[in-house]
Amino acid sequence: MIEPPVTQQLRLLLVDDDEVDRMAICRALRRSALAVAVTEVTHADQALDRLRQDPYDCVFLDYQLPDRDGLTLIQQLRREGVSIPLIILTGQGDEQIAVDLMKAGASDYLVKTRVSADRLALLLRNALRVYAAEQREAEAQAKLQESNRLLTQQNEELERQRHYIEDQNLKLLEAYRVKSEFLATMSHELRTPLNAILGFSQILESQSKGPLTPHQAEMVKRILTNGKTLLNLVNDILDLSKLEAQRLTLNPAPVHLHGLVQAVLSDLQSLAQGKALTLETDLALTDPMVVNDERRLRQILTNLVSNAIKFSDQGYVRVSTAAAPDNPDTFLLTVADTGIGIAPNQRPHIFEAFRQGDQSLRRRRPGTGLGLAIVQSLITIMGGTITVDSQVAQGTTFVVTLPRQVLASR
Repeated sequence: MIEPPVTQQLRLLLVDDDEVDRMAICRALRRSALAVAVTEVTHADQALDRLRQDPYDCVFLDYQLPDRDGLTLIQQLRREGVSIPLIILTGQGDEQIAVDLMKAGASDYLVKTRVSADRLALLLRNALRVYAAEQREAEAQAKLQESNRLLTQQNEELERQRHYIEDQNLKLLEAYRVKSEFLATMSHELRTPLNAILGFSQILESQSKGPLTPHQAEMVKRILTNGKTLLNLVNDILDLSKLEAQRLTLNPAPVHLHGLVQAVLSDLQSLAQGKALTLETDLALTDPMVVNDERRLRQILTNLVSNAIKFSDQGYVRVSTAAAPDNPDTFLLTVADTGIGIAPNQRPHIFEAFRQGDQSLRRRRPGTGLGLAIVQSLITIMGGTITVDSQVAQGTTFVVTLPRQVLASR
């Protein structure tokens, strides 16, 4: 509540059984600069009834009333929630009594023999000013308590959500573990019969057990080709499950990087022969000897080059090596092509497992979308990085940065 201005009429309740004293108070109020409307009562019960029915700004209360003393009345008023200023009217020499009354809840006191217009106006203004400050403080405290209640409620809700998320994360981790174990187990079990199929197919293709007709030889070749494709897919799934479960280990050894690049391009030459593609190299490392897991390094290079061949119909696929310009302990391995490129909206997803630029069932380019996911994971555990730069219909360039010496996995 804001302190009323002087021009606003104040509603006052005067409680005193002495008519002379009431007249003195009213006369002093009229002489003051305050605009007041005074209601006069003579008994405590009358005062209670008035305060229960009508709003007042202040109460002038005689200490000694016919039906009860001022202390009892003040206590009752405060218990009933009457918070407006209560100014006690006392006699000469009753200052100690007035102090006791103020401890009980009175706002101030006025000795009847000292009543004057100025003193009364000052007393009333001070009482209303203090009351207004108390009301502002009470409102602020109420708002603060409400804010604390809401914050407590929100914290409790956040805590419940945190527990729920933790529980869901645990369930997801368990499901993820079971999935990885299932993939690893199934991939391992599938490789055994696949290797048998490939072995027998190679025997048939060699015709060491007897000659085959051209048609039979063609069928055996198809069995062998598709069997190798299926085995590569199973190996990719197995590698991915190991990488996800963080169970794939590296076995570093000295590797002649340039020789490895030439070997990989030789293995993949047949894929490029059916297209107007050339496989090129730009091997610029002064010292091509590095320490890495040769099998995994070959896997990275094979995936990147075969991916480039798959998405290029003409032009070239170029593999380059170079020393890193800012760190002599690292080197750059670059695979660039003149293929179809990667759309900008697809670039954030190219390293996701089972993700390809064309996700439709009628896509022209075959594959599972595991290659780049495996490449990124292998490069990460080697302590390297991979970046991509691509323009649609112009080509794509992958740049791999790797340490010259990779540490063995623990």
